[in-house]
Order: sequence, then structure tokens, then C-alpha cells
Amino acid sequence: MTEAKIETLQYRFDGPEHLPVLILGPSLGTTWHMWDRQVPELAKQWRVLRFDLPGHGGAPAHPAGSVADLTGRLLATLDALGVQRFGYAGCALGGAVGIELALRHPERVASLALVAASPRFGTADEFRQRGVVVRTNGLDPIARTAPDRWFTGGFAAAQPAITEWAVQMVRTTDPGCYIAACEALASFDVRAELGRVGVPTLVLVGSDDQITGPAEARTLVAGIPDARLAVVPGASHLVPVEQPAAVTDLLVHHFSTAWQQPFDTGQTALPAAVAPAVPAPAPVVPAQAAPVAEIAPAAVPAQAGQAPDRYETGLKIRREVLGDAHVDRTLADADEFSGDFQDFVTRYAWGEIWDRPGLDRRTRSCVTLSALVAGGHLEELAAHTRAALRSGLTPAEIAEVLLQTAVYCGVPAANSAFRVAQRVIREETTPAG
Repeated sequence: MTEAKIETLQYRFDGPEHLPVLILGPSLGTTWHMWDRQVPELAKQWRVLRFDLPGHGGAPAHPAGSVADLTGRLLATLDALGVQRFGYAGCALGGAVGIELALRHPERVASLALVAASPRFGTADEFRQRGVVVRTNGLDPIARTAPDRWFTGGFAAAQPAITEWAVQMVRTTDPGCYIAACEALASFDVRAELGRVGVPTLVLVGSDDQITGPAEARTLVAGIPDARLAVVPGASHLVPVEQPAAVTDLLVHHFSTAWQQPFDTGQTALPAAVAPAVPAPAPVVPAQAAPVAEIAPAAVPAQAGQAPDRYETGLKIRREVLGDAHVDRTLADADEFSGDFQDFVTRYAWGEIWDRPGLDRRTRSCVTLSALVAGGHLEELAAHTRAALRSGLTPAEIAEVLLQTAVYCGVPAANSAFRVAQRVIREETTPAG
């Protein structure tokens, strides 16, 4: 049996080959060019390696649906280059990769910086719905709103070239890879594991970040034993672009003073490598005075337990398929009368049937929609239409399923089902704002 080849990532190096390696990880929807203004200074002390996420910046469009998968691809890339130990700074999704590295491969990480990061990014529902919007409408709606999410209003207005660069960067991303990255963020949750991050860590955040702001940053600092907080004034989510001088100074100071030496000092020499062709760089941000950042010191690891039982497995799958909001409402409504029934549904329907390997979730969604139409269960049909979208079915595929039910369940039943599904699809696929 042939062993599956692990995908690698598109990368580039800057700086002398003999220097220690410092890796810069990008945010969802960006390319390695988001770090352009940091590289000249960092490359004086480190051999800087930047990488692109799959399908971003012209990288091969091989979707990665989990942070662990992305981390594995990065390590495969580093192994091929002979890079054994390194410093790592990552923004948002790139920060999640940094946390994963520190948790699962601590011997590889000498020092860590987490920029606009979080132990859990928003809610799983938010990211899975964003995937539905992209699958239905493409990336244009997400691209047009990117500057509002990434920059403060004053910066976006004063820097139209940067704003347009941000829009085009998202617009040219592969939609399938973007959707997979949304799924990676939806399933990422390391809140219970932060105490096991044993590497010196800088947590850096823009004061005006509305996505992963100071509150999320302080959660990281409170949970990671050796962590420091830096809040950069006048910056939003993409703080390395908006306040490049401040971010550069903070990174230089952190990696210069908090580089943990390995227990075994034997290192594999870094060979010269040829990076792929470099896409057009980002517009240059005018020189700015570096704002003074607030730097403050940090203020139980999860115990290894038994293997998850059917209830725990079922609850996880139920949340992934139906969404946290739906499951929270359902369980909140349970009382002494209905509690045993909800326990039964979670264990048997979700922990047993939906967890069976014989059918994938898309197929199970098709079967479920058909059965609900046949039974006339329109309230459940609404929930499972929403679930089908988040499991990867397109509106056109859902319409085909309902057309099939018109033949085998009757036109009146299908007519009612189309009305319910049409309403849900409009709600779920209409871009926010």
C-alpha cells in the first residue's frame, strides 16, 4: 500500500542562510505580503521564512480543513528544508498554527508570537455560515467587506491603495480553500490546553480589533504560563499592515530576548532553498511613528480523561451539523420531562448513527431531508436544510433532493418543503451587511 504524501506549503526565504529561522504565518484571506514591512528589520537577525495558506497567493489549491492539517503541512515543508528549530509569529489563523505547534511539537519552537489570535475564534456557527455564503456567492462579498474587518476606518480612508490590495487579495483566493480554512477555524478550540504552552510567548493585538481584540488576547495571556501582552493603539485586526513600525519593534524585542535554547544543541544546518515565484507585493505603507504599546506580564491544563462516550461524541457531531445556537436552544428547553429524550437523541441518533463511517455527512443530509419531507416534519426540515448547507450541499443540490421527493413523497409535501427550504437558504446565503 502506497503511503499518502503529505502536502507542503508555498514559501519564501529572506535573510542570510546562517541565521536562525523565524517563521511568519498569515491570516485567513491574506498572503505572505502582509508581513512585507516587518521583513527588512527582522532579516537582519533571522532567516525569515514566510508561507502562504493553501489556495492563497497563487499557492496550490489543496484545501486543509483543520489547524492540525495546516500545521502538519508546515512541518513537512520545514522537514524538507532541514529546519528543525525556529521562532514563530502568526496572525489570526497563522496564530492558531503557532499555538498548535507549541502544544503538539514544543521541541521545535524556540519562541512564539501570537498576533490577533484567540484560543477559539468566535463561534463555529459564524465560520460555517461564512463557508455557506462563499459556496453560494463566491468570495466577492467577503472581499468587499475585508477592509472593514481588517482596518480602522481612518486607515482605510487614508490608504485607498492598501484597501484595494486587501480586497483583491481575498478576491483571488481559491474559494474551496477559503471554505476549508473557515472549517479549520470553526473546529479550533484550545481553551482548556493553554496551560501546556511552555514556550515564551508574546500576545500582540490592535486596540481597535473587533474580531480578536484585547479580550481574547488577555485570555491567551491568562492561560499561557510565560506570556506577555502588547496592545498596539490605533490598529485593528491586520495590525502588522496598519502599524508596521510598532509591530516590528515588538517582534524584534521579543525574539531577541525570549529565544528558548533547546535541550540538545545539535542542529541540522539549513540548506539553501529556492522559493517559488513571488507574486506582486503589497503597496508600501507610508512610514509612521511607532505608537507606544502597552506591555504587561501575564496574570489548568486539562486532565487526561477517559475516551469520549457516545453522549460526548454525539454532542460534538450534533453541534457540528446543526450549529451551536440550535443545540444550545434545544438543550436549554429540556427539563425533567424531556431531558431523557434529549439524552437519547444525542447518544443514539448523533453518537451512533451520524458517527457511522458508511456514509459521509453530505449523503446523510440528503437522506435526512428526504425522510423529513416524507414525514411532513417541516420544523425539523428547516434545521436540517441549514445543516445541509453547512455540510457542503449547495442550494442547487438541495433543490434536486426536494424535486426527487416530489416524485416519491407527493407534490403537496414537496411544495411545503420548497417553501421552508427557500426561506432558510435565503437567510443563510445572504451576505451580512
